[in-house]
Amino acid sequence: MAGGLWLLVALVMLCGDSGARAPWGPTRCMPIPQAMALCQDIGYPEMRLPNLLDHDTVAEAIQQSASWLPLLARECHPDARLFLCSLFAPVCLDRVIYPCRSLCETVQASCAPIMACYGYPWPAILHCGRFPSGQRLCVSAISNGSHPSRPLPPASCRDCELQEAHSSKEVLDTLCTSDFAVKVRLSRHNGSSSGPSDFDLDPQLEVLRAGPLPSVELAPTLRHWLLLDATCVHNLLRGRRAGTYVLSGEVQGHRLLVTTAYAWSRGHRNLQLAIRRWHHHQCPE
Repeated sequence: MAGGLWLLVALVMLCGDSGARAPWGPTRCMPIPQAMALCQDIGYPEMRLPNLLDHDTVAEAIQQSASWLPLLARECHPDARLFLCSLFAPVCLDRVIYPCRSLCETVQASCAPIMACYGYPWPAILHCGRFPSGQRLCVSAISNGSHPSRPLPPASCRDCELQEAHSSKEVLDTLCTSDFAVKVRLSRHNGSSSGPSDFDLDPQLEVLRAGPLPSVELAPTLRHWLLLDATCVHNLLRGRRAGTYVLSGEVQGHRLLVTTAYAWSRGHRNLQLAIRRWHHHQCPE
């Protein structure tokens, strides 16, 4: 986001405000910490503590904000990051500026179903009724319904879930309609749990389809995506120390989204047959 754009959008929402300020204890301004990946380059340099979720310390704000990174990786709404950062790292002005109720409602409508896929309800602390309507100074949406020329597909409960290869034709059709496809090995670090960075991605992946990205960029781009998307890694390695997978999905600029995942093993003959045929397969125009 361009510097200052977020603040500009917030300021233009001043419309007939009564001037009342929300109750607020002693506050301090501080630079948004580098460790808060959620809100890097959000458009303003400083945040205030306590934040709007009553986090009193930097460490608490960083820890709690990190748990939302997997949701952002699911691309559930273009303004999800804006909404979350207005709460985790509120802009440091002489008054408290909350997100608009309309912003909360649009983000919740798109993101809550994805959270529900993995057993997480929309938190009560983010109930949209606690935020002001557009008749007061608040942070409004910036997407305005605009989308890139080729947007990423909506997040789905099936994203990064292992799927059964019912036939080699099904796999070939999936690869043909995907922007990229790779065969890759993932493994957990020794003694690690399921944290978002507790895995190794074998750099010697087999590129089946590179799409708009150069082949040499697929490995680092895929690793970056999986580092953010703990849910995807958890789904792939569920109950396993390591595994080989055929992953395919969509590319937007230098970002990608895994939408289909097959586990590679001796018992998956349809998948093996499809990959052997793939090297000579002609996709329909």
